[in-house]
Parts: sequence; C-alpha cells; structure tokens
Amino acid sequence: MKYVDLPEKMEQRLPFYLAMEEYVARHLDEDECFFMWQVEPTVIFGRNQLIESEVNLDYCRRHGIQTYRRKSGGGCVYADKDNIMFSYIVRADNVNFTFDRYLRMVAFVLRKLGVPAEASGRNDILIDGRKVSGNAFYHLPGKSIVHGTMLFDTDMEHLIRAITPSDEKLVSKGIRSVRQRVVNLREFVDIDIEAFKRFVREQLCNDTICLSQADVEGIKELEKEYLDEAFIYGRNPRYALTRRGKVPAAGELEVRLELKGGVVKKINLLGDYFLLGDLDNALLKPLIGLPFREEEFRHVLTAIRPETVVRNLDTEHLLDILFEH
Repeated sequence: MKYVDLPEKMEQRLPFYLAMEEYVARHLDEDECFFMWQVEPTVIFGRNQLIESEVNLDYCRRHGIQTYRRKSGGGCVYADKDNIMFSYIVRADNVNFTFDRYLRMVAFVLRKLGVPAEASGRNDILIDGRKVSGNAFYHLPGKSIVHGTMLFDTDMEHLIRAITPSDEKLVSKGIRSVRQRVVNLREFVDIDIEAFKRFVREQLCNDTICLSQADVEGIKELEKEYLDEAFIYGRNPRYALTRRGKVPAAGELEVRLELKGGVVKKINLLGDYFLLGDLDNALLKPLIGLPFREEEFRHVLTAIRPETVVRNLDTEHLLDILFEH
C-alpha cells in the first residue's frame, strides 16, 4: 500500500482532507492508498444527519470548534490535534467487505503494539470494550473510501459536550457513561503521537506518493463543495409526519414524510446509517405516490430490498419504524 504525502507541510481545515480523499480516489490510478491527518478542534457529522440534532452548536461556537459535513454515513465524531484521522482509499466495489477488512487491519496494527484492540459493532475499534476509533465509508465508481478517528490523547470534555446525543442516549447513558465507553490510546502505549504515526505508516505502507502543487490546487477546487453552506447545513423542509427508531445493526433512523390525502408526497431518511446504494433513486422515489399503508409499503420494499441501499436495514425493520410496531 502507498502512503500519500502532500508536497509540503501545511495546516488545513478538515474539508481539505475530505476533498483530498476524494481527489486521490478519482485521479490516482492506485490499488490502495493511505494517509493520516490532524486538525484543529472540529465536529464532523454524517451525510444523512441534521446538524441541529447532532451538534451542540452553541458549545462549538463558544469554544471555537468548527463543524463540517462529510459524504460518508455514520454518526458525529469530534477531532482535534490529539486525534489522528486515518484515510484509506482502495480499488474495490464491495464496500461491506472493504470496510470490515479495514477495521480488522487497524485493529491488527494496534495489537502489534501490545494493545488488546478488536473490531466490533457496526464501525468501531474497541480496547477492553471501550471505543478508541469510529469509522465510516462511502463509494465512488471503482473506489471505496474508508476514514476514521484514532483517539490518541483527545480532549474528552470537548468530545462529550460538542456532540448532542439523542434524548434516549441522554436518559439511558449520560455523560458519565460516555466517559466509560470511550478511551484514549495514550492510556495503553508508551510512545508519543508522532512515534505512533510512524509506526502505523511503517506497518501499513511500503511506498510513498508525493502529490504535486497542481494536485493541491485540484483538491482545493473539490474542497469548495465541502465548504458550501448548502452542503454543510442541508435543505430540510418541514415534514408532516416523523417516525423514529433504532435498528441495532443499521443505526438510529428518522423517517420524515409529507402526506396528502393519505398518499406520500415527500419522504426522507435521516440518521447515522451507512449507504451502500443510491438512497433517493433506489429507495425513496419508489415510495412516493404510495398510500401510507403497511401492505402497500411491504409490497414495494420487498422488491427494493432496503438492505442493498442501507447497510443492515431490511424490510421488516423499516416497516417497524414506519408503522410504529
């Protein structure tokens, strides 16, 4: 695997590195690429999340924490200079396989340091049952992009308070529980963050690609999309009907519908789920025009097979949410 280097040391905002992943996927003819990066305090929320539901915007403003959206699914994460972001770009179409392989690969590197790490759940790497890394993915033609956090010595106070949990999480877990479920790698290793980065690079990569200044300009052009306010904040019209639920293997979901005469006029699916296919065309559009009745939805969803669009979301689970079983 090849490590991707920039032509010079440069401090960039988080969207630059998201654009860099996309640029590498679109323009470098390589089978596997990897790079690491760090940013000033930032909250990154998933492609299908509402910022006002997931981010404590007042806290972020008071503490100078930036907020950006990414193109992958999954939930909110916090990053700072004491957290390392990993980016993995691979020539592959099977994103499920790629994602699982990446999680196992990172866990294996940690175990070589003597850390009892394991891939677990939908997208986490755990140490003794506590989360040290959260990860997400998305797909471009012929390429898969996986990226994630590595909490090395992250500011836990910011991590907890900058992200707004759902009411259910607040009630059932609370801030004290968050501290019990998340851990910094620094507690398990005797090396500093730069030595850790060198170790990871040596373990995963055997060659280097150095981008040119022209590549940097291309990345900055792509970055504009990530900086666009319409992309960051989204366009979220009010819907007349809202259904919420949690599918353990798929994530927390919120379905918003606009009905007229009992018929679906608009529908949207929000949450921290992971996309495998085209959400609008493959899953949502076929539901527009349907009477809001379970038998109608069951017939169409059985043909669509939601699990081919949203990871681990099957017809029965989606019907349970929609019709509040």
